[in-house]
Parts: sequence; structure tokens; C-alpha cells
Amino acid sequence: MTGSRSPAALADTSIPAIALATLLPPLLAFNQTPAATLYNQLLALAGWGLALLLCARAVPNWRGGLTSPASLALALLFVAPLSSVLWRGLPPSLGLGAAAILGAGLAVLLLAQGLSPVARRTAGEALAWGLLVTGLLTVAISLVQVFAPDLANGTVIARSGIAGRAVGNLRQPNHLASLMMWMAVAAVFITEKRGWRALLAPLLFASVFTVVLSASRTGFIGIAMLAIWGLVDRRLSRTARLALLATPLMLGLSWWLMAQWSAEGHAFGAASRLSEGAGSPSRLAILRDAWALTLAHPLVGVGWGSFNFAWSLTPFPARPIAFFDHTHNLPSQLAVELGLPWAGAVLALLCWALWQAWRGAARADEDAPLRRAALMIVLTIGLHSLLEYPLWYAYFLLPACFALGLALPAGERGRTASSVPLSLAGAVLVAGSLFAVWDYQRIVAIYAPGEDALPLGQRIAAGQASPFFAHQADYAAATSQPPGPAALAATRRTAFSLIDARLLMHWSRSLEATGDLDGARYLADRLREFRNPTGDGWFASCTEPASAPMVQCQPASTVIDWRSLR
Repeated sequence: MTGSRSPAALADTSIPAIALATLLPPLLAFNQTPAATLYNQLLALAGWGLALLLCARAVPNWRGGLTSPASLALALLFVAPLSSVLWRGLPPSLGLGAAAILGAGLAVLLLAQGLSPVARRTAGEALAWGLLVTGLLTVAISLVQVFAPDLANGTVIARSGIAGRAVGNLRQPNHLASLMMWMAVAAVFITEKRGWRALLAPLLFASVFTVVLSASRTGFIGIAMLAIWGLVDRRLSRTARLALLATPLMLGLSWWLMAQWSAEGHAFGAASRLSEGAGSPSRLAILRDAWALTLAHPLVGVGWGSFNFAWSLTPFPARPIAFFDHTHNLPSQLAVELGLPWAGAVLALLCWALWQAWRGAARADEDAPLRRAALMIVLTIGLHSLLEYPLWYAYFLLPACFALGLALPAGERGRTASSVPLSLAGAVLVAGSLFAVWDYQRIVAIYAPGEDALPLGQRIAAGQASPFFAHQADYAAATSQPPGPAALAATRRTAFSLIDARLLMHWSRSLEATGDLDGARYLADRLREFRNPTGDGWFASCTEPASAPMVQCQPASTVIDWRSLR
């Protein structure tokens, strides 16, 4: 057969790719320091790149989605990190990585929107199966982490660093909870489509029980969202609606079972987690500080990827003492980094897209069940994005973009478009991911050197030549080299990734070494605000009369604009 492929050909070639692109990344436990989930993200990019390669020729109408609100929103976001590299001082290694993930999201969205109705249903079921299977395997992983932690070897099953709390192979309780919400949505769709309704309640209970094991407060809110779905969606079967409405009861039962377990002397992470309170004062404080920065830079923001830099280096005497690289709220993050006009345009387009998806899901046509399930996938991760930042990870962003494309109306059917752009995007993602795995070994050699490793200075220099991970090599340079111009230059680059107490100390010393005493004191003032034990130990000498006081013992004479420190 020549020309564009038929929907049946799409099913034959692409179902495994779509399912595996969804299934494999959250299950990978193997990692190498310093980035715990880098390989999970690269696996997601490569998997969806392969799906693009296999599906591209079967989507002759992908260009029809170019002007959709969702595509325009992602296009605006794709430009943001590149513009920040060109005009706002963002290191290229950080800008290229962000642009690659956002560009992949746009390509995956266009792929889903361009599918024919038959191919959409096939692709949607492949996505659902991927989410369901990865969810079930993650349930098993979570049970091992809580009830048999000695079996978690860190390679096949990740070790949980919190006794009595599951983290999945992504090593984050909130990410585990979001996977369980996606598993629940997929279970509803598949059991309804296949007529396996008796299986739904056990599957939902497995999902809810694992959320309790994660102790994620975001996950508890997600369970309420499942119950609301059962309340408002009258097109679901009676069995499905009752099962969804019962999820709060499943939560109560799961809690009771774990309470019985803890009564025997075992750790129960959720009980101790909720004893901290339903809210998070530090998260509220970071939102307050982010809004203050937004008001200070309302038109163009601080620049994509620069929130950590701007917030850490701006005086906030009542700041939360943890080092934050994100506001943990999607609208707030966009507003502070892009400015109100740009962020407002992106958010308005996304809201428009959600409205289109909602209207499509409300129609009583053959695609309605798929559209409703796809919309729920987007809404559950959207809820998480108001409290965390899952969409900054490729293994959440790409399935969410694909689900959004399935939920949206198909692009306008005009003349067929060349499959080359989507195929090229897929090839770039696959090749780029493989290159990134090789490139990352330069960074691994810095932080986990082998027996025959080169001297540290040579390893750092090799890492600084990395197009994707140079900022991680810069951190090693900034904190291991003697204070001076070279360490200062490396510090200014790596500070866009994450500023911590150790980096602030070395940064201050390098400014002192280069003659900027007031800058050194200003950074020391910021370190005092964090009330960090490492910094407190450093400042201890300021109260010892026998030792000569450091330059940093005196406060800065003026407030320095954070932009001048780039």
C-alpha cells in the first residue's frame, strides 16, 4: 500500500509504541547521580519520538491543529526558554532541555489532533492500556517499598527514603499519586469499553490504597475528583458511577487498614504526613514571594527558568527556609517568569482548549467516552499542577499533551500535509535522547568517578562542554575550584538551576576574591535569610572573638538588583 496509511495500518504499527511510551518511563528505577529521574525523562522523549515516527504518515491532517488554542499555547511556551537564552542570560544547556520537552509536547499534541476518528479510538485505547499497566506495576512496586522494603534494590525497584511511605520508581510521592489518578481514569475507560465492569472496583481500590501509601495530600484531593466524576458523568454505567462515588469510602478503608498495620509497630507515612496539617505554610509563602516578584516585573517577568535565581537573590526576610526552584503552581510560575501579558495569553489559550475539550466530551457521539477519559487525564494532572509542577517532567507532559489532543476536536480537514515535519521531530527526539544518555556520562564521571577516572579538573572541563548538562558541571566547578574569576563565572551559570547554601557560600567567597566586597556581603545576607544549618555553621566564626571576622560578617550597605548578579 502506498501513500498515507490507513487507520488499520496505524493500529498495526503504532499501538505498541504509544503504549510503551506511556508505560516504560515511570517504571524505570535505574539512575545515575546527580539527576534521579533524567533517564525516565529521556525514555519518555525517545518513546514518544518513536510513536511520532510510526504514526506520522498516518496523520495527513496534522497541520489543521496548528491554529488550535492548545497548539498556540505550546508554541508560545516553546519560544520562552529560547528567548530567555538569547536575552535573559539563561544558560543554553537549561534552555535547550526545556525547549526540547515543550517542542515534543507540541508535536505529540498535533499528532493526536490529526488522527482520524477510527485511529483516535485505537490510539486512545493504547494510551489507556499503557496507563493501566504502568499503574498496576507501580502498585506492586509501592507494596514492596512499604511492606517489604528490603526487596527494593534501587535498580529494579527504587528505595523509599521515607519509612512507611511509597514513592514509586519516580521517587516522588506526589508523582506516584498522579500515576494512580491516571490509572483510575484508564481503568474506567477500559472496563467500560470492554464490558469488564466487575474489575473496576478492585482496580480503583488498588489505586486509592496506593495513594494512601504515598501519603500525598495532592492525591487525596484527586480521589475527591474521581468521586465528582462519578457524580456528574451520567453517561457512565451505573456500576462505574457507583465505583467512582465509592472512592472516598475506599480511602477510609485503606486508612483503617494501614492504621491497623501501624498499631503493630510499623511506620505509617500518611498519618505522620497529615499530622503536619492539610496545608503547607512554605508553599503559601513561596506563592506570596512569587507574586511580589511578579509585581516587580509585571510586563516581561524575570525570564523563563530564572525564578530560582531571582527569588533566592532578592531580599525576603520572611522567606521559607527551603530552597525552591519552582513556585509549585502553574499559573504563578508562568506569571513570574514570563510576565502577565505572555502568561495571560498562554493561560487563556489553555482555558479555551479545555472548554473545547469539555464541549466535545459532553456530546453523545461515538467518541464521547474517549474524550471524557482523555479530558479527565488532563484535569487530574492539571489539578496536580496547581500544587506541584509535574508538567515540567516529560513523562507527564507528553501523555498529557497526547490526551489533550484526543479530547480536542480534530483539526480542520483540508489538503493533506507532508509527514516529514512530524517524522523529523520523532527522529530528532529519538536521536537526541540517545545522544543525551551518552553526553550525561560526562557529568556522571564528575560526581561518581570510576577507578580510572581523570583528575577532577579535567572531568569538570569535559562536563562544561556538554550541550545539555553543562550547568551541572558548573556546579562542581563553582564549589570545588578556589574562589576567583573562573569559579565565579561557573557559579553564575549554575545558579539558574538551583541555588543552595553551599553555592551561596562559594559565590560570596568568589565575589570577595574578585574585589566585590559589598556583593559578597549581600549574598551572605541572603544566606542568613534561609536559616540553613550549613550557613549558620559558616557564620559561627562571626561570634568568636579569637578569630578575625569574615567580610561576610558585616551586612551589605545596599540592596543589589538580582539582575546585576547574572
